[in-house]
This record gives sequence, C-alpha cells and structure tokens, in this order.
Amino acid sequence: MKLQLALDELRLEEALEFAEKVKDYIDIIEIGTPFVIAEGMNAVKRFKERFPDKEILSDEKIMDGGFFESKLAFDAGAEYVTALGVTDILTIKACLKAANEFGKQLVVDMICVDDLPAKIDELEQLGVHVLAVHTGADQQAAGRQPIDDLKVMKAHAKSAKIAVAGGINSRTIAQYVALEPDIIIVGTGITHAEDPVKEARLIKEAIERRA
Repeated sequence: MKLQLALDELRLEEALEFAEKVKDYIDIIEIGTPFVIAEGMNAVKRFKERFPDKEILSDEKIMDGGFFESKLAFDAGAEYVTALGVTDILTIKACLKAANEFGKQLVVDMICVDDLPAKIDELEQLGVHVLAVHTGADQQAAGRQPIDDLKVMKAHAKSAKIAVAGGINSRTIAQYVALEPDIIIVGTGITHAEDPVKEARLIKEAIERRA
C-alpha cells in the first residue's frame, strides 16, 4: 500500500516546503485539483524536480480533451493523471492512450458514479490502471463516508489497482487499511493536522503494519 498526500489549498512555495517536512512518509504527491487550477503544470514540474524519488499525480479530473490534457501532465513529469469516471468512454480511452504511450498510469476518479459495479467492469475491460474511490468534500459534509464504496470496489475489481480518498486520518486509517487498497489518499487529515509530521507518520505506520 502506498500513501498519497493530496495538496489542494497551499500555494506553490508553501506546498513545496510542507511536502519537504513529511516526505519520509509519503510515496505519491498529488497536485490536487485546486492546486492545478491555481498553478498549472508548473506545479507538477516543480514538484518532480524537488522530489525526483517521489511519484507525482496531477489531479486534473479530465472530462474532455483526454489525450492532450493527459499529455500535459506526463510532459511535466507526472506518473499519474486523473480522469472522471462519469465522462464519455472515448475520453477515457484517449487518456489511457496517452498514459500507455508515456509508460505512465491513468487513475479514474469514481466520484458521482451511480453504478459502481458496471463502471468498474467497463473500465477494467479497457485496461484502466487505477480506480479511485472518492467521497468529495461536499459529500462528506453531508455525512457520506468512502468506506462503503471501497467495499463495493474491492468486491468487484479484478485487475485494476484501487485508491481511496475522503476524510481519512490517523483515527480512521485502520478500517481502510483492513480492506487493503493499493493507494490511500490523505489530504486535510495531514495538511490541517496540529502536527502534520506526526500525523503522516502515524498513518504510514498503520499502512506498514498491514503490509
């Protein structure tokens, strides 16, 4: 299992310094959607230059222009780019084509997908690399938790790797680790923690105990 740090709200220089503090516990650094909007591919490039031993994810949540927008991320140094599962299948295919040509990976974010089993099957038939359970911030505020969707994903996915995100922290990590996803994504659980380094360490230790 890998730990992915989602960086959304910090400005570029702040984010670089923050990641430096917790890098020992992080496998993947996510340039989150608000971050991508604010800073563009420069953020991806800067993070890859600063942390060449870490995998970088560009969370673009692609809905159209699949090949071109994926290529932007891969050209900038990202190992992963995200597309939304609710988009047209032709867009997913275009993203996947770019990922395969670059030897990188496509993550399909399943936020707002109504029929998870059917979509999982469709995407796995295409050869999508990673499927991401994602309970958005607005859904979390309404009381929804990603653990139930993760159980569905684990029950139906046969070949794709599985990532999970949505309000995970050191107090809730054990229930997610028990389901053995391939990637656990933590954002504000670390970035808003009173002691971010301690929080990252506790989460990483919980993952390693299960490995």
